[in-house]
Amino acid sequence: MTFKPRIMYIENKAESLNGPARIGRATFNRTGITLFYGGKTFRKYQGFKSNYIDIDTREEYWISGPRKDGEDRLYVSNIPIEIDEDIREEYWTEIRKKPELKGRKTS
Repeated sequence: MTFKPRIMYIENKAESLNGPARIGRATFNRTGITLFYGGKTFRKYQGFKSNYIDIDTREEYWISGPRKDGEDRLYVSNIPIEIDEDIREEYWTEIRKKPELKGRKTS
């Protein structure tokens, strides 16, 4: 059983404190401990600046709900955040409240 899918911010912390990041739709299991996104399974984890771990690769991730101000990264960075195509319009209109940007593919 899974929870209703949610738009989430997903940042890979495997190589540095500012890793590649995406905004996409993820689902959780009933307990909320396991998260599913992009064919990967993540489990709650307490690491250094990470809160989930990929159960197959053991790479650490920071996963959270996206912020309304777009400042999702823990550390300031100019690395773009990719937005999945299937949620792009919803992200810009419902979360960021900037429908004029709904064509942008990065945050």
